Amino acid sequence: MLKSKTFVRKTRQGAIRKEVREHYLRDDIYCGAQICKVCDVSGARLNSSASTLLIVDTNVVLNQIDLLENPAIDDVVVLSVVLQEVKNKNIGIHNRLRALCGNSSRKFFVFSNEHHRDTYVKEMAGETPNDRNDRAIRVATQWYQNHLGNAVRVLLLTNDRENKRKALEEGILADTVESYVKSLGQPELLDLIVQPPSEDVRMEDVEDLRPSKRKVIYTEHKPMSEITSGLLRGIYHQGKLRVNRYNPFEAYVGSESIGDEIIIYGRVNMNRAFDGDVVAVEILPQDQWQDGTSIAIANEEDEEEDVHLPPSSADDAPRATNLVQGSAGVSSSVPSRPSGRVVGIIKRNWHSYCGSVEPMPMPAGSGGVAHALFVSKDRRIPKIRIQTRQLGNLLDKRIVVAVDKWDILSRYPSGHYVRTIGVIGDRDTESEVVLLENDVEFKPFSSQVLACVPPLPWSVSTEHLANPIRQDLRLLRVFSVDPPGCKDIDDALHCTALPSGNFEVGVHIADVTDFVHSGTPLDDEAAKRGTSVYLVERRIDMLPKPLTEDICSLRADVERLAFSVIWEMTPQAEIISTKYTKSVIRSCAALSYVEAQARMDDSRLADPLTTDLRNMNALAKIMRQRRIDRGALTLASAEVKFQIDTETHDPLDIGMYQIREANQMVEEFMLAANISVAKKILQHFSLCSLLRRHPTPTKEMLEPLIRTASAVGLQLDVTSSKALADSLDHAVGNDPYFNKLIRILATRCMSQAVYFCSGELSPPEFYHYGLAAPLYTHFTSPIRRYADVIVHRLLAASLGIYRLPDLLQDKAQLTSVADNLNYRHRNAQMASRASVELHTLIYFRNRPTDTEARIVKIRLNGFIVFVPKFGIEGPVHLSKEGEWLVDEQQQRVRKSDNSVHYGVLQTVKIHMEVVEPQPNRPKLQLTLIEDTDTTKI
Repeated sequence: MLKSKTFVRKTRQGAIRKEVREHYLRDDIYCGAQICKVCDVSGARLNSSASTLLIVDTNVVLNQIDLLENPAIDDVVVLSVVLQEVKNKNIGIHNRLRALCGNSSRKFFVFSNEHHRDTYVKEMAGETPNDRNDRAIRVATQWYQNHLGNAVRVLLLTNDRENKRKALEEGILADTVESYVKSLGQPELLDLIVQPPSEDVRMEDVEDLRPSKRKVIYTEHKPMSEITSGLLRGIYHQGKLRVNRYNPFEAYVGSESIGDEIIIYGRVNMNRAFDGDVVAVEILPQDQWQDGTSIAIANEEDEEEDVHLPPSSADDAPRATNLVQGSAGVSSSVPSRPSGRVVGIIKRNWHSYCGSVEPMPMPAGSGGVAHALFVSKDRRIPKIRIQTRQLGNLLDKRIVVAVDKWDILSRYPSGHYVRTIGVIGDRDTESEVVLLENDVEFKPFSSQVLACVPPLPWSVSTEHLANPIRQDLRLLRVFSVDPPGCKDIDDALHCTALPSGNFEVGVHIADVTDFVHSGTPLDDEAAKRGTSVYLVERRIDMLPKPLTEDICSLRADVERLAFSVIWEMTPQAEIISTKYTKSVIRSCAALSYVEAQARMDDSRLADPLTTDLRNMNALAKIMRQRRIDRGALTLASAEVKFQIDTETHDPLDIGMYQIREANQMVEEFMLAANISVAKKILQHFSLCSLLRRHPTPTKEMLEPLIRTASAVGLQLDVTSSKALADSLDHAVGNDPYFNKLIRILATRCMSQAVYFCSGELSPPEFYHYGLAAPLYTHFTSPIRRYADVIVHRLLAASLGIYRLPDLLQDKAQLTSVADNLNYRHRNAQMASRASVELHTLIYFRNRPTDTEARIVKIRLNGFIVFVPKFGIEGPVHLSKEGEWLVDEQQQRVRKSDNSVHYGVLQTVKIHMEVVEPQPNRPKLQLTLIEDTDTTKI
């Protein structure tokens, strides 16, 4: 049956357009119940032995997704009208619901009620879309009842009183979520239920049980209409709130409307905003401004202090020009950046948080429900109030908690228990916390995904060799150079001297797209994960291991499929020609960086492979220098390397990662391949190429670097990447580590490089600041990055090998893919850093150590130091004995009796020791070992 749906929509240009869509109704859509005697049950998901079949409404899905994800809840029908409404309201929950429905181990079934002849409902005059959808849910539930008869109980779950009332009047079985869960006889499931506001127990009821003492702590958030008007008039400013990792009472909002960061000081001014929320901010009067460089590092014991006013308003201590007296913190200079307060939340960033609980007093008549404060491992997150019936089992556990709301009368947000991870302090538990906190997908690959992978053993077939699109390069002397122990080898090289005196140089990349086909479950999973994640002790793969470590990996002495970029180069590394081809290669050696370097350095070796390495290295040095001359930055990062025990996986040693010429050689040719491919795909797909850009840093972003350099007598020219590169080259001192430290600080002033769709920006915006390259992309790591998979498809389509998938021809969809890739890449980096911090704690737990550190930032009551030997950064609190004077402009601090002076980039001695000032929150404490001979900077 064919029905027409007519509606009007507004185009991007503002025009109103009438549209008519055909809506097909069918009678061959099956119910999904194995027990059904009428429908085809070959694809049925709902258990034949189930006594109850659940149908959930939209609000139940939106509010109770944590409960639905619990294995105790199964045999659930998800109506298509519910699925669509959830998608329109919350894409994150929609994705979680889709994952449930796609999980073969769960009994969730999607029923297309909107296309079934007997369950489709027309809109009624005067009926709201919400009422129409509720009616559609009731009609579908009634159909299931009639369709299945007495074979099973069909129950509608809804917390909507009106919807439940109408259902009961229509003879439909309906119940609330809480009532149904209680009937299951599993009290622990009640902890998962999100309580509606009317059922909430306020914090004041728990703390002192005297409702008369309630007071308003926070101001109401402005309605969106007022926020929108205020943003248009310049009264409010929009941006993402970022909480200081060292001080949870200090946050920043980057505002494009004023071109600067707005400082938010204190929980009251944050006004219930979480780290990552997009907020509307109102600028405070200038006499309440607080300069970010003047805010003290928060001590652990300050955790419970709810700071209401900035120190400049709360402290009347004497002031001196350019100086701050006392560790309490008094700013004397006129702040350079505005302070503000949050007036509204534009977009929440609430998600699940990992941590532990501390019990609270239990109000009378609580019926076994204990009230507890959840303490997140992330200090930037405020404590969260939860109710639980299993407190005794949670006190020594890491658990997951979700936030439900935050009332203006409550000091803390309210949330609910989701699940237990494991015992506090267990390495596997804490590693899982790292992954959960950074939203890294680490569950095993589903059977549908694994079914897309060719069975092992796999080898190159005669069909591959006979395919005209693929060139046979097995006779080339191809080799790979990677970190030691690398199994997922996705790039290899060759360098052959030509009779002309030139060189043929090739970069060969694993041909992942020959196995990962667009639109398959394998491709969908890789797109969702976005990237492999590298932790200290393990790797979370983007693709299943048979692909990453065998079928695609360019291992030595086996034939493998590749996508090759081959240049002819002069001895001066000038590119004469470029060729792109699918290929078959056979690597002759899988070298580590150390092995490749040793070959190049050993003058006794003159074999062909070593000669190739030396020739490539000579070309790479020329290419690298040419990039630097063009303005590319040679930056540095504090990469940490652990030696891990192969049995216990505990860290045995820790130190800075060493970069060798071999590393730089490989990097240079990977950069060249990425640039060449970027040019090729953009030439053919000017509006839908996936590229990578690095935005030019603003003057404000570079200000901390300029100020630090100035404090040690260096003048940095930041007018261009070339000028900054030259300045960094000249930033040398007597200390060999000085230049690297300056480069590390420069790296931290940069914005992140990001993926983007070429059709969304103009060519000048494609520029990659760090590489000084007008065009760049990622092509060389498709085993580890989904961006490279997309680029492989673009390159293949540009060569006429395959047709470009529809998804990649749509600017809007490609932009959405790029946004997810940026999100996943950022999370992977954060997870890697958190893993390093975790293993640093494990390593130093029983190894208190004295060492040297460098001061990188001066604060009121201490400074941030960097420890070169271990690649660790952290705060050092100044002793509270005696007073300290801080010169912010010169980035210096001294004792008031002039006995000790310290300055930025100065070497200091510190003691490193793991302490636990708060239960279940261990930290590496850095303590200054004062040197009374330090009278000069």
